[in-house]
Amino acid sequence: MQFAQRLDNVETSAIRELFKLLGKPGIISFAGGFPDSAMFDVAGIQDAAQKALAQDAGLALQYGATEGFMPLREQLAAFTAAKGAKDVYADNLVVTTGSQQALDLLGKCMISPGDKVIVEGPTFLATIQCFRLYGAEVISAPIDSQGVIVDELEKLIAEHQPKLVYLIPTFGNPSGATLSLERRQRVLELAVKYQTLVVEDDPYGDLYFDAPPPASLLALSSEVPGSRDWLAHCGSLSKVLSPGLRIGWLIAPPELLAKAVMCKQFSDAHTSTFAQATAAHYLLAGHMPATLAKVRKVYAQRAQTMMAALRSELGDAVAFTEPQGGLFLWVRLTGAHGALDDANVLAKQAIEQGVAFVPGAPFFSQHPDLSTFRLSFATADEDKIREGVARLAKALRA
Repeated sequence: MQFAQRLDNVETSAIRELFKLLGKPGIISFAGGFPDSAMFDVAGIQDAAQKALAQDAGLALQYGATEGFMPLREQLAAFTAAKGAKDVYADNLVVTTGSQQALDLLGKCMISPGDKVIVEGPTFLATIQCFRLYGAEVISAPIDSQGVIVDELEKLIAEHQPKLVYLIPTFGNPSGATLSLERRQRVLELAVKYQTLVVEDDPYGDLYFDAPPPASLLALSSEVPGSRDWLAHCGSLSKVLSPGLRIGWLIAPPELLAKAVMCKQFSDAHTSTFAQATAAHYLLAGHMPATLAKVRKVYAQRAQTMMAALRSELGDAVAFTEPQGGLFLWVRLTGAHGALDDANVLAKQAIEQGVAFVPGAPFFSQHPDLSTFRLSFATADEDKIREGVARLAKALRA
């Protein structure tokens, strides 16, 4: 068959390929980017689904508007506004089938073959693949523990004049980094100065451990005149409620949002109305604060357990920045005392020891750092985390 040339720009996800190796009995996986299914509020979701059928069956089971189920759009607008985002209303957002679809719609609407886009190095692997699918040259901006280094980002914007800049400012995947308040303000200023669209992907911002993170770019945009005209915000309920509902949303300037709705019509007509009605009733019932309080406590403890185990078992053979929230720990092999410093090699040895993680190289669009890897602390309990890190230490010594 003669496939579309765009497929030449992408390859199968390294993470999905890794999952094929996880069938070994007893393996402990730190590889997935999933929330813990034990944290799902099954009773609350069941109640919401029953209310959707009892009160809105004619709408929940029928075709719906491409923009989304209006009661859900109203709830999502309120959910977003409660976190400091001003002037966000139901008409400002489109419900998407997960935030992944929001990114795909942005790619369809903004990227032509040969266009340049800037992402963090490292960043969400699926975003790199999505943008490349539409023919983009994906340029990597360096980060540190406080997120993207804004001085370097400005140099890249000035040099490449990208169609868009994609950032995960809060508890990044895979970096775990959180963009500082000062840098957030500067990013918005750069968007206005260079008239460049900035895409804020924010699926993890509600999963903070202790103190809330700095305000989102969306919330801060009211303080930087003109920045809302150059900002798209992607949100999701996948990490805080349920990935299976596939509820995400896109907030963007009106002209871009209209184009996204048109493209979504061609793609899936609309996100599942039943899932939307269920999510709407869940939010309306006020379950979310208790759910978030529970998962924050659990993930915070697991993160602390993993970091303590790494320090104890691997010592100076690894280095990492303590995340303040999210699902991930980004680790670098230091090579201290002649220890292994290639995460790809370690990944294979780790599988043999019964533990899995994702090497860091695929998360870079350019200049991959082979010493890095991502650990997720979300789905293993504390005992499994300790045992998994002990196995990782054995693999490093193998």
